[in-house]
Amino acid sequence: MMLDYVEGGYSVAALARRHAISRKTAYKWIERYEQQQWAGLEERSRAPHSQPSAISDEVEARLLALKQQWPLWGAPKLHHKLRGLVDEESCPSESTVSNILRRNGLTKAPKRRRNHGPQAPEQYGQTPNQTWCADFKGWWRTTDGERCDPLTITDASSRYLIRCQAFSQSTATAMVQPVFIAAFREHGLPQAMRTDNGTPFASGGLCGLSKLSVWWLKQGIRLDRIEPGHPEQNGRHERMHRTLKEAIGAPARNLRAQQAALDRFRHEYNEERPHEALGFAVPAAHYTASSRAWSEKPPGPMQYADDWESRSVRPGGQMKWHSRNIRVTDALIGERIGLKPMTDGVWEVFFGTLSLGMFDERKKRLEAHHRKHPQSAAPLTLAAIFGSSDSFAIATLGSETAAPKNR
Repeated sequence: MMLDYVEGGYSVAALARRHAISRKTAYKWIERYEQQQWAGLEERSRAPHSQPSAISDEVEARLLALKQQWPLWGAPKLHHKLRGLVDEESCPSESTVSNILRRNGLTKAPKRRRNHGPQAPEQYGQTPNQTWCADFKGWWRTTDGERCDPLTITDASSRYLIRCQAFSQSTATAMVQPVFIAAFREHGLPQAMRTDNGTPFASGGLCGLSKLSVWWLKQGIRLDRIEPGHPEQNGRHERMHRTLKEAIGAPARNLRAQQAALDRFRHEYNEERPHEALGFAVPAAHYTASSRAWSEKPPGPMQYADDWESRSVRPGGQMKWHSRNIRVTDALIGERIGLKPMTDGVWEVFFGTLSLGMFDERKKRLEAHHRKHPQSAAPLTLAAIFGSSDSFAIATLGSETAAPKNR
């Protein structure tokens, strides 16, 4: 077309018809040719000459500095932090933050997760201190060969990491209990404690009771155990464990240095790391201490109604019944249990408000309730029991049962 134009003899309208283009396009190409000759007819980029929405080098540098400070954080958390450092107009969107990280090779491809079908809604931990979660993070060895087995305690509602304490050898009740006492002194008592079925939280005995869980019951803390083989039922706590594993990285040189690293992680997790489930607030902003204060005075023996029978669990985990030894559980040695009369020769056995099972005098044995996943009823503290004159209703292993009248 331009050769025809240079040779002459054609009007612009004739050139447009000859080469099947509009007159507007013909005029545009002629103008480019007259201004730049043949170079004016080369392909041009369709990108805009300016990008008003492009972020500045300063904002991008701040974003990359945040990523360097918190290398394990993704685009949502970094975007939330960046909004607090730059004005609203200069702050890029979360998708732009993600693109910048990807362009700089600072993101990992997400793992493909299997869909295990619909899950039951989580009904625990609706308010602070309603449910605490406790577990042991998988152990590892420090570089000097010492074993590190961290005990972690979180508040399910606020995700506040209450304790992150490393153990080197034993995780028995005698070693673990002081950590819970320190947590109770600082934060008060929760209503329930959610754990798995491993030691020292549970045992293979009656109702899975262990010395630690019996101690919790005496403090008025309900037992809330997940089903065996279902860690997703304690998913909030397990998610924290994944973050802990990523943050710790390589083992420290010894247990003392490892504990210092765990303490730093606990501070960052509670005070600095925004949590998406909390609207990008930090757990410390949502957590408040429990109104149920810890008492240094040890709780007394459990009390039962006047028309009940009461027995002490003897050494060997047995109770005496008409000169016969009836097996109960070793976890209750030294504790008093109550027997509520049901029918002739049949008694329902309780420890506080927790139903342990049925005792049949004819069979001469205590049989636990047939349930795959026993959970305790909501026990009350002795102060609450003595302060009430009415009988109270308790949920016992999925059914409503009238609790004993208080002495």
